[in-house]
Amino acid sequence: MDDQAKKEMDQSPSSWLGDIRRVIAVPLTAVLLALLIGAILLAVSGANPIKAYSALIDGSFGDMKAFGRTLAKATPLIFSGLAVAFAFKAGLFNIGAQGQLLFGALVAAVVGFMVHGLPAFLHATLALLAGGAAGALYAAIPGALKAYTGAHEVITTIMLNYVAINITDYFADGPLKDTGIVARTPEILDTARIPSIGEIPVGFFLAVLAAVAIWWLLWHTTLGFEIRTVGLSPHAAKYAGMKVAYTVILTMVISGFLAGVGGAIETQGIVYRYQPGFNTGLGFDGITIALLGKTHPFGIIPAALLIGAMKAGASTMQFDAGVAKEITDVIQALMLFFVTADMIVRKLIRARDDGGEKITLSGWGQQ
Repeated sequence: MDDQAKKEMDQSPSSWLGDIRRVIAVPLTAVLLALLIGAILLAVSGANPIKAYSALIDGSFGDMKAFGRTLAKATPLIFSGLAVAFAFKAGLFNIGAQGQLLFGALVAAVVGFMVHGLPAFLHATLALLAGGAAGALYAAIPGALKAYTGAHEVITTIMLNYVAINITDYFADGPLKDTGIVARTPEILDTARIPSIGEIPVGFFLAVLAAVAIWWLLWHTTLGFEIRTVGLSPHAAKYAGMKVAYTVILTMVISGFLAGVGGAIETQGIVYRYQPGFNTGLGFDGITIALLGKTHPFGIIPAALLIGAMKAGASTMQFDAGVAKEITDVIQALMLFFVTADMIVRKLIRARDDGGEKITLSGWGQQ
């Protein structure tokens, strides 16, 4: 096994934290460059960049209500980011987090309004786990196709996203439709709702716990070792006696579970029903968050908070500074561009390659 593989196998939280400055240099620079170019675009469009960014900060961190809104926006993003990052560890690119999240949101809503007579904690937990299970089962499909036929997960998950969108839309505007003209399910019962402590959503703490659990699984269990080994070299893992097909499927299942829980939390803690359009883009945002967080569970949290803050403060920036809400999407896209084109960023900051983990996706038909 080469030096990079050995370093991956020896990675520990202490070594990662010890190199924190080197690790965050590229993502931080990518964010700053995106904000700088965003400021130029704002100025060209006739807006005041300082006023616009001040309004953005005020709308996301100005008071406890704004801060709570940021945490609420960040919560499903943490789960979708964890879903994408976890799949990366096995060399898989789970672009299907969006579809898995939608199924999780819908199934959580169904359990939330159809199941009666349960105490609050049990009902909320059941709906949350049901949403996660729905996402896991849906992710098992591309996982099995990858493991047994070599079908590339990028293609299959993209196609399955469209299947999920159409199926969930059908149920929300058909068999599960609430009364009225709007396509949406009935509201979930109070016992199925995830509460807030003041302005702070409880779901955010669940997301942080999930990040800790994924970190523990990846670096302190045999399964995590096998997942990372398969991600580095499926052939070496197979030669070492590891069950590569099983690991690929299980990785996708866990990834889908995380995405499904993200959708369930959005239903149970924010929307209180399933309504098409309310979860649009959350799964795709997980790709940006996973890359900004360097695919590390602990890096996902600040990355999700950043994107969540941008989403929470976008409306305030729009109304107070007269800026189109879509400018935050442009800035987010620029962040993704600079993170993925890290060679450009490294030349700008004259940083050497940090020798850290590289995102290596298994190829067509690779077992």
